Amino acid sequence: MTKLLRGLAGLVGFLLLWEVVDQVGLVSKTFIPPPSVVLVTVGDLLGDPEFLRDIVATMLAWLIAVVIAIAIGVPAGLLLGSVPVLRTATAAIVEFLRPIPVTALVPLVLLVIGSGPDAKISLAVYASLWPIMFNTIYGMGEIDPVLMETARACGTSRFRILSSVALPQTAPFVFTGVRLSATISLIAVVSVEFLAGSQVGLGSFILVASTGSIRFDLVLAGTVVAGVLGYLINEGLEQIGKRLFRWSSVDREAIA
Repeated sequence: MTKLLRGLAGLVGFLLLWEVVDQVGLVSKTFIPPPSVVLVTVGDLLGDPEFLRDIVATMLAWLIAVVIAIAIGVPAGLLLGSVPVLRTATAAIVEFLRPIPVTALVPLVLLVIGSGPDAKISLAVYASLWPIMFNTIYGMGEIDPVLMETARACGTSRFRILSSVALPQTAPFVFTGVRLSATISLIAVVSVEFLAGSQVGLGSFILVASTGSIRFDLVLAGTVVAGVLGYLINEGLEQIGKRLFRWSSVDREAIA
């Protein structure tokens, strides 16, 4: 509760400072509307069916991307973490691909896939895959070797070892990777919607609002909604993680 109150106090302080800076004329109200205007615009937008459709489109793409990233990242992390030779052989290509920003891949994906939902989902999967995979690999390295050797001595197959021994032991690390990837995926989805000119989505809404009539209150309102969604996703997953893995200190060791 104390943490929540401090967070709210910081938010209120930031909004008050923003309002004062606008009201005294340090910045142009045309380009940076005060929060008193932006928050009213947010309220109006939440009653607009088309804007709600944009939110649903973004969140649906986000959810699909996270699920696919988990389905790829966890098995890949278990495999690479359990087979050192394979991990070494793929290290160069992984380290080459990992730093490439999503925005740099947008033109290529648009040419290959087009600007539909597949484009933003594919790039969101690409962006959010790495934290899941690397945290799973890291978790594999933290498993007590005695557990693995005991399972092998009992004649347990490699698949059974990975699914019955390794996966439960690495679960806190995997979950932390998922939490990190969830916010990364949302950023990627909104960014691609904006850059690719998608038909629907928060990114598309912000793009339309920033062109034509140039309603900067709408631009900031869409940005605020995206930020709130990201905060709620991260906070929700963090609380779930604390309940499921209250015995673990993995968050302090997470790999982004």
